[in-house]
Order: sequence, then structure tokens, then C-alpha cells
Amino acid sequence: MTLRLDPDQFFQAADILKRGGTVAFPTETVYGLGADATNASAIEAIFTAKGRPSDNPLIIHLQHPDQILDYCHNVPRIAYQLMEVFCPGPLTFVLPKKASIVDGATAGMNTVAIRFPSHPTAQKILEAAGLPIAAPSANRSGRPSATTWQAVVEDLDGRVDAIVCDLPTDIGLESTVLDLSSTTPMVLRCGAITLEQLQRVEPAIILRSDANLASVNSPGLRHRHYQPRAKVVLCDSPNQLSLNSTNSIAYIGLDPTDLQPPFSMSKQCQDIDEYARSLFDFFRQCDVANIETIGCQRVEEIGLGRAIMDRLRRAAESS
Repeated sequence: MTLRLDPDQFFQAADILKRGGTVAFPTETVYGLGADATNASAIEAIFTAKGRPSDNPLIIHLQHPDQILDYCHNVPRIAYQLMEVFCPGPLTFVLPKKASIVDGATAGMNTVAIRFPSHPTAQKILEAAGLPIAAPSANRSGRPSATTWQAVVEDLDGRVDAIVCDLPTDIGLESTVLDLSSTTPMVLRCGAITLEQLQRVEPAIILRSDANLASVNSPGLRHRHYQPRAKVVLCDSPNQLSLNSTNSIAYIGLDPTDLQPPFSMSKQCQDIDEYARSLFDFFRQCDVANIETIGCQRVEEIGLGRAIMDRLRRAAESS
């Protein structure tokens, strides 16, 4: 049985984590499925609940940047500079790991992904638990990430020990992942902390290429992600979708559509922030409505738009 907890029951959530259980809780990005990163059986429970491949490393959540040396070594100067500007917040650092983090959490790699969530409920849980908490997105593997507690229930009810039922997440896309474990600092996954923002602190930071993704040491890049049951089609405008479509179709983007047939559902976002915040929840609404095709409008690949396009392309892969 999966417990439903209110945000003010963070001590109970922390107690479950300390006893080796699994707890889904909100962060500013998406809901995460947490477990003690020093407990091998607790980490195994995450992979089992999500149906997640064991070679896909997890992000470890800490309350405060001062804790980073407890779990990482050879932390470069740039990490501290970036933490001062962006942390707590949606930025994950890949660094050489210490043995205190179990190998299962890092897929056997010698690096670990660390971040410091800014969400107040997440911070309270981390403080009360006093542990490094591994917390990938709280959804079944391959599905759109959960941005509401209801989405967590849809995917994981009966599979995890508890779900903290809080408000929808603010950002709606997973954190930016920055690899600082080698000589060239590299963004492995785009998120709300943009490449442009990072480069203002350190111009040497680059964006990874799409080549040889299997070799990168980042969570969320090795397997299919973000995919609804419907077929995802990218478009430059909703007009492109109605030309030869005969099945039920939905649309999300910045341009309006008048919901004439064949459109069944639509979401016009006022800006790219709303687009990011709404995307995964819209995918799930379309699944409930048995939509067959979801048209997603492309955006310019700068700033947050780069992260949106990354998720859209991956949602459209083989769908």
C-alpha cells in the first residue's frame, strides 16, 4: 500500500527513507522518487518500481552545497563558482564519486550526479533525513516525467512506499546536467539553467554533441524517455498537422489553433516557460483521452528552448 502524505508530513517521509523505503516527493523540476543513496537495497527498489534499466545512473539530491565533499572528490573550482550562482536549483553536477554512494546508484561508474533542489518540501525532507537521496523522476521508465502527484499515483501507486502530495512543479523539465569530471566542462542534458547562463560564469563550458550518447555518464540519456502512448509529431505550426490527419489529434505549442476537426485537444502556451511547465502533463492528458497523435510546435533552440526541443525530439523517437 502506498501512503499519501501531506507536505507538512516531511518527518514521516524522512523516516521512511531512513528505514530504506521509497518516497516520491516534489522538486522544482519534476517529482522525484527518492531512496537512501548509501543503501543498496533501497536503490534497487527504485529501479524495480520504475522498471528502470540498471545501467541508467541516478541523480543524488543533497540539502546544501557544503555536503558535496562528503560524496565527491577532485571538485574543481568552477563547481564552487557555479554553486554560488545557481544552487540550490535545477543544476546537476557530474563529479568523481566517493565510496559512500553505492555503485547501484551510479550504474557502476566512478562518477556521481549531484544536485541541490530548491523546492521547500524537498529541502525539508532532505534535512530531516540527513542522507543523500537518490531521486530520479517519479514515473515508470520511458513515460513522461511526473509534474503532479496525481501523475505519480498513475504510474507508481502500489509500487512505492509513499507519495508526498504537493502542488504541481514549477519548471516541468528535469535539471540541467553538467559534467565536470573531465578537463572540458560539458552540458550533457539541457534544462532550466541554460547553456548561455552557465557560459556567463565559465565561457569554456560546451554543449555535448548527439554522437555516442551511450558513452556519456549522465542520467536520462541512455534510454527512451518522455514518451506518451500517442505518436508525437513535431511541426512548425498547427496548420501542418491538419493537412493529412484522419485520426484523433492534439496540439501543444505557442501558436493558437481553433480546435476545428481533426483536433481533439489543444494547449496554447503563452511563452516557453509555460510550454516547459505544461508539456509532460499535456502528454498524460492526451493518453487519458486516447489521443492517437500529438503535434508539438518546434521552438528556437536557445535558452530554455534548447531543453524543450531535446525533450520533444526524444518523445518523438520511434513513436
